[in-house]
Amino acid sequence: MSGHRSQGPRPFGRHCHLAAYFPGADTTTVWTGPDAKSPIEFSSFEHLARTAERGLFDFFLLAEGPRPRAHQGGVHDLDVAGRPEPLTVLNALAAVTERLGLAATADATFNEPFELARRLATLDHLSGGRAAWHVVTSSDDRTGEDFRRGDYLDRADRYPRAAEFVATARRLWDSWTPDEAPRPFAHRGRHFDIAGEFTVPRSPQGHPVVIQAGDSREGREFAAATADVVLARPGTLEAGRAFYADVKGRLAKYGRSAGDLRIMPGVTVVLGDTAAEAQERAATTRRQLVSPQRALLVLERLWGVDLSAWDPDGPLPAFDPVADPRPGGRARHGDAVATAGKLRALSREKGLSIRQTVIETSARQSFVGTPEAVAAELTEFVREDAADGFVLVPQLTPDGLDEFVDRVVPLLQERGAFRTEYEGHTLRSHLGLPAPAGDGQAV
Repeated sequence: MSGHRSQGPRPFGRHCHLAAYFPGADTTTVWTGPDAKSPIEFSSFEHLARTAERGLFDFFLLAEGPRPRAHQGGVHDLDVAGRPEPLTVLNALAAVTERLGLAATADATFNEPFELARRLATLDHLSGGRAAWHVVTSSDDRTGEDFRRGDYLDRADRYPRAAEFVATARRLWDSWTPDEAPRPFAHRGRHFDIAGEFTVPRSPQGHPVVIQAGDSREGREFAAATADVVLARPGTLEAGRAFYADVKGRLAKYGRSAGDLRIMPGVTVVLGDTAAEAQERAATTRRQLVSPQRALLVLERLWGVDLSAWDPDGPLPAFDPVADPRPGGRARHGDAVATAGKLRALSREKGLSIRQTVIETSARQSFVGTPEAVAAELTEFVREDAADGFVLVPQLTPDGLDEFVDRVVPLLQERGAFRTEYEGHTLRSHLGLPAPAGDGQAV
């Protein structure tokens, strides 16, 4: 996306939405930098959240992985050491923030509706209506070993279970009357069969906001039917417009309108006083992110074999990736072979080593340039219906948002593209989302 320049500020019809992402893994973050802090220290979460609120962001999203990343039968050395449970952290952050939305990632495969709905409703009460649930799914057999079932979920069942999970949670949140009286609930479905009384009154915003990510056909359909916010992949303006039109175009079949869903790509921003300085900073960060060990790990995950003895400064493997025979493992072997072929072609064309190829293809800096150029690009994406806003993924924690808030947010405000103050208190009001239709009617 870098390099595009607007022709100057024009009247702007709607505001850009902004959110901040605190990573739970190190694929986009320079944890080894001199200013980086521990991903488990509360001060790290607090600084990033306070910065996001100072910048008038809509919400703060905590990533989560229920199990450290596995590699060659064990936990990989490059995985982040320590992943605190997100709802616990967000309950603490509710006490040190006032308006910022608080979004927790929670797996719909390895949780249960009553327990998770109760925890989310509790956060919504403690925060005054600022809670959100980032719904993720998993079909990983290794993750299943950590839970009572001790197995995995077929890929075909991930979204049906997640859809039933969200619908069940919403029934629980709606089971109290508007005058705060509990009523019995019952749900009988393929994945859940529960009945009783919910223990938490209807929360300040009715339901916590539901966030979902997924670019597959199933993911897009699930988002159109269920989500309030979609986390999209970064890409070009044209790709963003196509994704935006596709997902928004699916809403009508579910009785929803375009205003019922916000589409927010996850992006990184690299700033400089000049375009050349910004590009150099981006290149330096990419080199920091892709160590020799990480470059081999990236290839091992694609090729499906141990490449630890390979030279990261040497050529890519000449053989094709192997299929993953494990339950829940990599199923799209043909895609892996095609991807490997493209990497080899790029490596030959540019004379790149393994590490250089990974650096070349894994860049996540979406907007690179001066603050003025970045503000113009962000504005254009929203104006051209390529996004409703953005989730910023800082590449340094916890200080990675400071420069954006100090240098880009004021320019967005000058363009009339971003709020100058919070107008409401709940996350739904920040996002401009309608109130849930439920009226406390137990089903």
